[in-house]
Amino acid sequence: MNKRSIVFSFLCCSLLLAPVLHAQSGGLDPADILKPLSDQWTSYSGDMSGKRYSPLKQITTATVKNLSLKWANSSIMTGCGPVGSGAAPVGGGRGGGGTGGTTPMIVGGLGSGEANTCGPARFGGGILAVDNTLYAATRDDIFAIDAHDGTVIWHYYWKFRGGTSTGTRGVGMWHNYIYFEFHDDIIVCLDAKTGKEVWEKEIAPFDQQYFSSNAPMVIGNHILIGPGNDTDSPAFLKSIDPETGEQQWILYSTPQNAGDPGLETWPSLDAARHGAGTSWIPGSYDPDTHLYLYGTGNPTPSYTTGRGDGDNLYTSCLLAVNVDTGKIAWYFQTSPHDTHDWDSTQTPILADAPFGGRIRKLVMMATRNGYFYVLDRVTGEHLVTSKLGLVNNYASDISPDSKLNLDKRGQVHRNVNKDATIAGSLVNTDVLNHPPPTFSPDTGLFYVHETNDLHIEYLLDPDPRGSMGLGGNGGGAGFNYGTFIDAIDYKTGKVVWRHQVSSGNVGLLSTAGGVLFTNDGPNLAAWDAKTGTPIWHAQIGNLSTFPETFIVDGKQVVLASAGSGLYMFQMNQ
Repeated sequence: MNKRSIVFSFLCCSLLLAPVLHAQSGGLDPADILKPLSDQWTSYSGDMSGKRYSPLKQITTATVKNLSLKWANSSIMTGCGPVGSGAAPVGGGRGGGGTGGTTPMIVGGLGSGEANTCGPARFGGGILAVDNTLYAATRDDIFAIDAHDGTVIWHYYWKFRGGTSTGTRGVGMWHNYIYFEFHDDIIVCLDAKTGKEVWEKEIAPFDQQYFSSNAPMVIGNHILIGPGNDTDSPAFLKSIDPETGEQQWILYSTPQNAGDPGLETWPSLDAARHGAGTSWIPGSYDPDTHLYLYGTGNPTPSYTTGRGDGDNLYTSCLLAVNVDTGKIAWYFQTSPHDTHDWDSTQTPILADAPFGGRIRKLVMMATRNGYFYVLDRVTGEHLVTSKLGLVNNYASDISPDSKLNLDKRGQVHRNVNKDATIAGSLVNTDVLNHPPPTFSPDTGLFYVHETNDLHIEYLLDPDPRGSMGLGGNGGGAGFNYGTFIDAIDYKTGKVVWRHQVSSGNVGLLSTAGGVLFTNDGPNLAAWDAKTGTPIWHAQIGNLSTFPETFIVDGKQVVLASAGSGLYMFQMNQ
């Protein structure tokens, strides 16, 4: 056996022989993750409904003007590796003044560290707030931070092997353990108190160009994870055991075997096996039905031919999956036979709300193709489809009153003349993207960012077999018509108000105080949720992830990540 084989065998054994955990007292009880959002932030969206709606009322449209900075930590350094005796200097606390010493650093990873990028932190995704401790992550780092003053408690540093890099969606927590997906396809389990590694497992084969950026979703005794991929490797959602990391079930997004459901929508089994539909954004969970609802990504090849004329299930879909079995209960395809990279990976929102004269269990979703949908989340019954965007033309003409090209299930079918062509086709770009929306039960409005761009889509590879992944196309001659926040009446799908913002899209937060928080250029900004009137802002730099709100020492705070650090605001009374 050669040296390379010995190293590979040792690595495989290290990944497979993980120690068995035992749930410790304290930490985050999985039952608490299922509770409505309140004084903590326990998962990617705050709670499992995806609403990103806080019932806290200390900050209102009348008092938001009194928000002031509680602390800022703008000097957290990441990606540089250990300095001295296993520790690295980390700034923090009370305006970024520093800790006055070193912060414990734990080093992991399968690479040499040469692929890491040294520089200020750029946090992404959900930042957990549990028992006055924040758990935040960048691509290669996980931090535990004291919520009282921003001091870093511990820092876990990962030696990245290289590969595709996108923004992380954050961490997950089960009792006293923290879970995180690294981009080079390893999930780690850390001790929440010390940051020390407990075990690590492979999510997907690194040599197949997967990248793992999802936030682990903790649901009872399941941790749901899934990688991304821009080539043509099979896509999936996987459930693992929180104590051992062992696989419980795996659900592929496309048919992998003869007889699998949806195979008839592909030209061949081989095309289906390489059809993608990645699961790289967290979904939402309904504890009453045990259904996890999440979106799948685009099919491959994305822009070119080679996928026949069928719908290409289950790509660009909203899936409802039984969390205990991994079986699909129902599906709704938001972009049948997607030819524009219209991922349906946006966060679905679950709400029990009036519809048609009675309270219904609803799921609402606005997807990348620029359409808003409302379904019954128990049965998948279609209730509403509406078009967003000022120049959305991929399925119909630009007029907002134009008749939608819908099938009997309420699915939008594309205009084939807007597919990429050698001569070029004038078509809208993404109307939405992955940053999460919010829903306020007080206003009955669904809030989401909307971008309005047209460009010319060129077909660069006319080979009928298609190009791998996202290849084979090119764009040019872009035209911008503005970026907005839309407030949508979920009962009709109509936009009630639209407010223009300067740029950017990181996600939104609504509160019982009637305040809507998000970004506006280099500002953390607040609007009146009913009217869209701007009422407050703080220029802290371009936000890297969505704002959050919770309680620290009895006071409601707002947390934002911007520039190179974290900023916490509270009422100045």
